Amino acid sequence: MQQLCDGAAALGVPIDAQQGARLLQLGDELIEWNQKVNLTALDTPALVLTHHLLDSLSVAPLIQGTRVADVGTGGGFPGLPLALLQPQRQFTLIDSVAKKLRFVDHAAQLLGLTNVQSLHARVEALQLPPFDTVVTRAFAPLPRLLHWVAPLCDAHTCVLAMKGRWPPLPDADDAGALPRGWRLEQVQAVTVPGLDAARHILTLRRVT
Repeated sequence: MQQLCDGAAALGVPIDAQQGARLLQLGDELIEWNQKVNLTALDTPALVLTHHLLDSLSVAPLIQGTRVADVGTGGGFPGLPLALLQPQRQFTLIDSVAKKLRFVDHAAQLLGLTNVQSLHARVEALQLPPFDTVVTRAFAPLPRLLHWVAPLCDAHTCVLAMKGRWPPLPDADDAGALPRGWRLEQVQAVTVPGLDAARHILTLRRVT
């Protein structure tokens, strides 16, 4: 518990004991389900704490508005931890793999997260009103990511792409110019306590 609370505070996301207990409950549930359903390759308590819980919380200060989409949510990260800490916002967790969304629905019910809706779909095929924030984590190379999430965005939508190394190496999938119609507003380096890897959050917006 103390490592989680200290790590969250270091990220600028202070949590209380009740929130910490619920986040750890989410992590424990992920590990238990992972024994039956392949949700994540990182399935020890230490790795879940750093690579899923704290890594998810790193984007919390940048979320804008009330309607948030987590695209390619997988087992519910970062969407579930964000929804737990930000009950005033509505989160739509989108993924094309149904078994992962079964865990999302189970965890949301277990934790009483009435502000979470799961959506089984390929994001590029969706037709929904624009979201205030679209967040992605380890989803796709940046050019493809922006093409796929474009239907969920208008000029007011804040797209938060959680990435590793930035700027990318010249031969990396993320290298190259942004697709036409997009601008990169900010790149924020993030240090996730206990995670020995580069982390950057890109803030992007459509240009009309």
